[in-house]
Amino acid sequence: MRFGRTSKALGVAAVAALALSACAANTGTETPEESTEGEATGGNIRVVEVNAFSSFNSNSSEGNVDINGKIAYATHSGFNYINNDLEVVANEDFGTIEVLSEDPLSVKYTVNEGVNWSDGEPVDGGDLLLSWAIGSGYFNDAKTDDAGEVVSGTTYFDYAGDTGGLALTELPEIGDDGRSITLNYSEPFADYEVAFGTMTEGGISTPAHVLAEKGGLADEDALIELIETAPAGDPENPEERPEVQALADFWNTGFDTKSLPSDTSLFLSNGPFIASAITPDQSMTLTRNADYSWGPEANVDEITVRYIGEAPAQVQALQNGEVDIIAPQASADTVEQLEALEGVTVEQGNQLSYDHIDLNYSGVFEDENVREAFMKTIPREQIVETIVRKINPDAEPLDSQLFLADQAPYEESAANNGSDAFAEVDIEGARELLDGATPEVRIMYNRDNPNRLNSYTLIAESASQAGFKVVDGGLGASDWGSALGNGTYDATIFGWINSGVGVSGVPQIFRTGNGSNFNGFSSPEADELMDELIVTTDPDEQDALQVQIDKLIWDSKYGLPLFQVPGVDAYSDNVTGIVYMPNQTGVWWNFWDWQVVQ
Repeated sequence: MRFGRTSKALGVAAVAALALSACAANTGTETPEESTEGEATGGNIRVVEVNAFSSFNSNSSEGNVDINGKIAYATHSGFNYINNDLEVVANEDFGTIEVLSEDPLSVKYTVNEGVNWSDGEPVDGGDLLLSWAIGSGYFNDAKTDDAGEVVSGTTYFDYAGDTGGLALTELPEIGDDGRSITLNYSEPFADYEVAFGTMTEGGISTPAHVLAEKGGLADEDALIELIETAPAGDPENPEERPEVQALADFWNTGFDTKSLPSDTSLFLSNGPFIASAITPDQSMTLTRNADYSWGPEANVDEITVRYIGEAPAQVQALQNGEVDIIAPQASADTVEQLEALEGVTVEQGNQLSYDHIDLNYSGVFEDENVREAFMKTIPREQIVETIVRKINPDAEPLDSQLFLADQAPYEESAANNGSDAFAEVDIEGARELLDGATPEVRIMYNRDNPNRLNSYTLIAESASQAGFKVVDGGLGASDWGSALGNGTYDATIFGWINSGVGVSGVPQIFRTGNGSNFNGFSSPEADELMDELIVTTDPDEQDALQVQIDKLIWDSKYGLPLFQVPGVDAYSDNVTGIVYMPNQTGVWWNFWDWQVVQ
């Protein structure tokens, strides 16, 4: 699972794609029919997103931004998806997941005949094998020190998710049918059902035949041979793998773009829609994939995505009839404006998302005392009062890095993790820890996100009272995601949004050296607990392990969670089929049900 590095502006979250623990929102809606068989009704639906599109690879660390994931969801298919009841729904029109054995766990994944990329090439065992090699970190041989710094070896594919689950499998063989692989696990894997080829994560999204060509290989068969014959990564005996490195180099950055490439192989689809036009930092058009028939089929012919960061501009566009669906920054003013519009439906609910500020474990914050001092200055109560409480009067600062407030383990974890030490601003305590020092702190955030701008302003004002010299490192909506982890800032304000199922999102973010571990947190004890977590299938035991991990994160002075994000969707009466969803796919989760009212 991936946490989605939202940034829907987070107020509708701003994340990175991966998941913490499940948490269902009380939205007051019912799950509709899961698919809409029959002929399309046609037409175009115009939907607004806060962030601008930046990559056709939403599984890389840089590409793992909510908008990229939503486009991947609409343009790719997979073995299952998650509905708004946070249930995993099988897509057997695409293929099948067959558990051959539970002890030891053995799972066969088979793509149906007739499932093709938009260039006519089949989605096959080579695509599955490539997805496995990337998601398992099979070739990685990087070794890190106690601070999480790489001291030898290489991490090849800059994968945003956690590789720990698929790393429990041996090198799989492609089945005789050429369309399947079987994964044999050395231990039970809690998230096996959603760790490989789920539509929520962009399905099978990298065509092996394309990556082979771009990586300098003869064809897909050569890529398969390379994966099957090149030695697995061994951190104790690292070695160079130039052919693998060439593939990884292209996968890591070759699909990144703000415009539509002239090379159509860079945005192949195996899903309901195909990207057909992009105006950089403004809009994107998706057109129906006429050949697609292996999953829920869309009713409309086109979806136009407009990028509008500010809530008032979104509301205005909806009022003027320029767009049909918006999910703006949730605020009392925004909801009031929306409810005053005629011909508009408004839906609200909590998101599986939270805003937070993370401190780097290097540079000015390498000193734990400086991290703690800065945390003491963060006015969480004021931030909640300013940003959230007007729309949710019961909102409180979030006191866990792993649980949201309406999850059962939250109170236990919050009571034991040490979060009470940061319940109130303590400027004097911060000054004592600084002992006369005046550290300069550069804070990076999405300046086009009003909530993030408010948080930054309040934090900067408070921290300066303790002697910190705060530098505004805000970036635009299409740039902040790619800046995460690049070493150009000391702290960052953004959000994580949850898929609602599975536990692999925890190591995705907090395991030493992982691609979504942007601030360099490293705890051998936490790593061991996370290793145990992903092979633990009992929910109560999973919760107990996460309570322990949460405390270790707080003990290290990681930074602070700020608040759970409220969500609001609004749509015109000219469209139907929109249903509230609290996880990272948002309104897109059932885009195939959208219809234009005739």
